[in-house]
Amino acid sequence: MRTKHNTILLVDNELSTKKILSFFLDKETFKFTHSDVSQQAVRLCASIKPDIVLFEPQSSDTNSLDLITSIRQWSQVPIIIISEEADDGNIIKALNMGADDYIIRPFNIDVLFARIKVRLRKSAIAKAGNTHIKNGNIYMDLVSHEVFVNNKKARFTPKEYNLLRYFIINRGKMLSHKDILSEIWGSAHKEDVQYLRVFISQLRDKIEVTPSAPKVIVTDAGIGYRMQIAA
Repeated sequence: MRTKHNTILLVDNELSTKKILSFFLDKETFKFTHSDVSQQAVRLCASIKPDIVLFEPQSSDTNSLDLITSIRQWSQVPIIIISEEADDGNIIKALNMGADDYIIRPFNIDVLFARIKVRLRKSAIAKAGNTHIKNGNIYMDLVSHEVFVNNKKARFTPKEYNLLRYFIINRGKMLSHKDILSEIWGSAHKEDVQYLRVFISQLRDKIEVTPSAPKVIVTDAGIGYRMQIAA
């Protein structure tokens, strides 16, 4: 079974779109999640923190593009609009509201995949300054979501991967419990310190030479954790 890496959230009321995209996305290394065009989509986006959002606005609802504004209030996740509306005014409006790309139906599925990958690369560069990042014996490809430890590919759950990415991007910085929990699990979990300790332990088991005496992710007692910058 192939490991699913990047998470795609499709926001759309059309079941036909969901069926078509889920069929093709399943052949790629994408994890696929669906939501109707509603505030539920905003809550789901905040909860699962997708790597990219595919959004098909309702042509009958002139306010459906407001979803872009709602997401942009707290996230810079790439948003690609899929629409039958080819009017320049609609395209300009969506892009000005914060969409990253606009694809007109009918579209070639390979073109959609190519545009998704472009947005993922740009998003990775925006977050880390590059599409890959290295610290000591840890190497992360932020587009493919592959991780190598001591030059060997290592398996991480999605949450473990996001946690490791947050540490390596912010290596050398002390990260408080609340900051980490809010970033990875959302603000509703910012007090779940014991929950975080469990994941830190799992992460150390995979990246530390001696997990019981960690040298990579160290504890700042009562405050949080810090990933040491490798010499």
